[in-house]
Amino acid sequence: MNGAFLPSAEARISPFDRGFLFADAVYEVIPAYASRLFLWSPHYARLKRSLAALGLADPYPEREWRTLLGRLIEANGGGDRSVYLQVSRGVEPVRDHRIPVGLQPTVFAMTQPALPTDPAMERAGLAVVLRPDFRWQHCDIKSTALLANVLLRESAREAGADEALLVRDGAVLEGTSSNVLAVRGNTVSSPPDGPLLLAGVTRDLVLELAGQAGFRAVRERLSPDDLRAADEIWLTSTRRILAPVTRVDGHPVGSGRPGPGYGRVRQAFQERLKAFLDAPTAP
Repeated sequence: MNGAFLPSAEARISPFDRGFLFADAVYEVIPAYASRLFLWSPHYARLKRSLAALGLADPYPEREWRTLLGRLIEANGGGDRSVYLQVSRGVEPVRDHRIPVGLQPTVFAMTQPALPTDPAMERAGLAVVLRPDFRWQHCDIKSTALLANVLLRESAREAGADEALLVRDGAVLEGTSSNVLAVRGNTVSSPPDGPLLLAGVTRDLVLELAGQAGFRAVRERLSPDDLRAADEIWLTSTRRILAPVTRVDGHPVGSGRPGPGYGRVRQAFQERLKAFLDAPTAP
């Protein structure tokens, strides 16, 4: 918290912090394996884009970010973890919609253990539901203003599903906390980047790995009908990496079981991760 390493029970923010009052803040989630930040460069680049979109200065040089987050990982026991960092505009004297000048950003970071492998998911896959997207027009900013995402995810839970895929103007965009890819024949498709969805770092890696695994990897518009006709559907996210979807609105995807393409790309990811861990640590 603002450069100090504290037990979570001792971390405090002011009630006048604009991140608390207005969600005037951005965040990033970065995976770490064997205590090493994975895909750091694209995650940091996305953080920089989000900060710039809100007119926030980056509070630390890149090297200092890496040093602080490395210390945070080690302070929490190291190993495989995810790192959450958040930068708000800071604390203002009084609550005011106008953006004050010269505030000191509030910087918060924490870690969580990596999600363990879920054998049930590997066998049966996940269920998703389609929901109308009622979020704002700048989903490309990784903002902490996630109330719509939270409500849409809750609607999925109430329907007995694991995730909601969001549809706007007939186009499937992404999940509430994931990107979506559809497999049709030898083609893996994911919606193109734009202001209505968050460009996924893990999604980009999976598209790259799919191309290396023999698929034609493309970014193109996906409709609900495209999902219903897909041979396989995958979700990507920082913590889960890659997950198979086997039911959409209660209907089976393909065979109704995780497909062979999922296994190929999952194996390709494990090989990429091994190469990363075997490589010398950057200075």
